[in-house]
Amino acid sequence: MATDLHRCAVVAEPGDLLLTRVYPAPFRPSRTPFQRDRERIVQARAFRRLAGKTQVFTSRASDHFRSRLTHTIEVAQIARAVAAALRLQEDLAETLALVHDIGHPPFGHAGERALDRCLKRHGSGFDHNIHALRIVEHFELRYAAHRGLNLTLGVREGIIKHSRDYSVEKHPDLAGFLLDQRPPLEAQLIDLADEISYLTADLDDGVESGLLEIGHICEHVEIVARCYKTVEREHVGVDEKFLFNEALQLMQNVLTDDLIENTARNTLAIGAESLADIRRHASRLALFSPEVEAQRLQEKQYLYDTLYTCPALEHEHDKAEEVVTALFDYWINDPEELPVSHFESVENQGLARVVADYIAGMTDSFILLQYAQIKRAVRR
Repeated sequence: MATDLHRCAVVAEPGDLLLTRVYPAPFRPSRTPFQRDRERIVQARAFRRLAGKTQVFTSRASDHFRSRLTHTIEVAQIARAVAAALRLQEDLAETLALVHDIGHPPFGHAGERALDRCLKRHGSGFDHNIHALRIVEHFELRYAAHRGLNLTLGVREGIIKHSRDYSVEKHPDLAGFLLDQRPPLEAQLIDLADEISYLTADLDDGVESGLLEIGHICEHVEIVARCYKTVEREHVGVDEKFLFNEALQLMQNVLTDDLIENTARNTLAIGAESLADIRRHASRLALFSPEVEAQRLQEKQYLYDTLYTCPALEHEHDKAEEVVTALFDYWINDPEELPVSHFESVENQGLARVVADYIAGMTDSFILLQYAQIKRAVRR
């Protein structure tokens, strides 16, 4: 479905609310504000650390498995392609994709669950979107005049709202991010680009690891089976591995095209002519069609049943939770062992939050090194 939704995209004109920053920034005629935000994110230390954080498999398993960083790059490619097809603001979509996982702690979702449980014992919790906002607003130190990256409101809103809605009642500290309104389409499409990326990549890494078998996937995942049969007809006699690679690429294209077409269809159906129309709508408009959504859910359930909860990865998850919990408890009980820069923040932030912030910023290798050092210290 060819369409032009440029009127519904973020308008990148001087004075636009979403281009505002907390601190003044000099005008750069060679780059748009969202391009500058993209560069600030790519140059951030937290972004570089994504290379050392687990996506599904730890870096100890193989150099060929996706890290949180390579996953992020793949999401950015998909997000930009979708935005371009819909004639939205490509730079904003790409920037939001690049920053969407910057708040994740080490060890993937297992590390996040462990950190959340630790904080709940202290009356709080861990949310990687909110933590990402704190990273770009407070923890990154690159400028002489202020803390943080001084990103535009459009990017900071997208960090918070790309994957879920927050209420002002539960999160009054986020009131400045238009919580009573839908985010722009550029932000809405990020979570779905993320889904397309990992649905493709996790099957690929799962087969590469030996934990998943191509035949079993095709027996139980309808969209993969259909794509595999299509490429098998086109490449008779080709090795199964290469057919599977082709099938995954075709599946990614099917999911991406459906997201483009259905988002355009939904937006045109409500007669949207501006970003304000998108914001006022009762629900998000960036969605898969019902048929493809059912296929997505089937594949996602398959991955949970056969890969994410398999014994080999469950052992990794148990180890991750042990490491995160042990280190959290260690610094809670002996906060003076924290680095000076973190210990000095305890009075303003509270000990539990400071400890969680310190752990969340670690790579897999660094947290394992800290764990080993503390175990040796305890033995003494």
